Amino acid sequence: MFSSTPKGPSFFSIYTERSYGIIQESDWRCIIVTKQEISAKALELGFVDIGFATAEPFESQRKVLEERAEDYGFLIRVGQLMEGTDPKTVYPEAKSIIVLLNNYFAQAFPPELEAHFGRCYQDDDRVTKDNMYVQMKSFRSFLRDNGIGSKGAPNLPHRMSAARAGVASFGKNNFLYANRTNANSSWVIPYVLLVDAEFEPDTPTEEVTCPTWCKNACIAACPTGAIKGPRRLNPQKCISFLTYFARKITPLEMREQMGTWVYGCDRCQNVCPRNTAWLSRNLPANPRAAAKAADFELTKLLHMDTAYFEKHIWPHMFYLNSDKLWLWKMNVARAMGNTLDRKYVPELIRAFGENSDERVLGMIAWSLGRLGGDEAKQALEGFAAQSDGAVRQEAEQALERLKAA
Repeated sequence: MFSSTPKGPSFFSIYTERSYGIIQESDWRCIIVTKQEISAKALELGFVDIGFATAEPFESQRKVLEERAEDYGFLIRVGQLMEGTDPKTVYPEAKSIIVLLNNYFAQAFPPELEAHFGRCYQDDDRVTKDNMYVQMKSFRSFLRDNGIGSKGAPNLPHRMSAARAGVASFGKNNFLYANRTNANSSWVIPYVLLVDAEFEPDTPTEEVTCPTWCKNACIAACPTGAIKGPRRLNPQKCISFLTYFARKITPLEMREQMGTWVYGCDRCQNVCPRNTAWLSRNLPANPRAAAKAADFELTKLLHMDTAYFEKHIWPHMFYLNSDKLWLWKMNVARAMGNTLDRKYVPELIRAFGENSDERVLGMIAWSLGRLGGDEAKQALEGFAAQSDGAVRQEAEQALERLKAA
């Protein structure tokens, strides 16, 4: 993703340049706003909670990154995560951290989207800049107008910042859980600002607060075994990570486990007892997500070209640029196979003729073998005869699976 020349801005540049660019201040300022007034403004703008923390280095986070460099090496380098453990490296003027908590599941998402896409990506406006971006911009303007300079920090440890600011604690699934809002659920995202004014910090809540009776539901339910325990996650096995950072075809032993997820995964949150209260609520429909649901129908994604992707998909789920169209299509092909719905067989056969990437072709062959039926078998026999290398091997393996069924 980051080694090639992108046709759209990267995840990190969007955060830095568009969402959180520094607001410059003069040296002569009079800070005329209180912590209570700042909090009131945040709630008025629609944030569900706000907390204040010190701008001291995150030494424990630095230690974690050093200990887990083998697992997180790629993200550490690309995201400059090590530098982000010291707020003053990001913003030398930093004196405090303000954490704003957003509820991204305040409205219900279409079931057809929830089956394939993580909820936090279904109403993401970091590119379109027409929802949360407006709220954040208004909040920072309020700070500026009251003599406070601020800077966003995409490489700061956001979850640790939220815990330090007392707005959330941790779950065994490594997600944040709200302390005072959202029925204490994990459907929240922290937005972190470094500010050049000092405020009294709130009481940190950095512990894991899961009940003992939960029976480690999230750990047991993770299909790929990515969750090793509280605060321990192997990103190389995490379904979300694999859907947008994979570089090779999904390993054979993980394809069924990844199920029908195309981009992101909510499995460990869906089974969490701490989320039951929020999941049981009768939420109003999210009109923004509903309006684009048809664009994300699996068949359209499987056959999309670059123009369709850049117009309809990338503005909403932008971790992958058009150079990674193969990854989108590979994920979709796998998801189709795992639906066990043979209506997708003709679409997969058609897609085999539309693509040249071996990772996509190999996954199409695997999915046809998973779906089965005479039409799939006949197509696989043709693919095996006309292909070579990895694609032929995938087609032959799929045929062997059908014979053994």
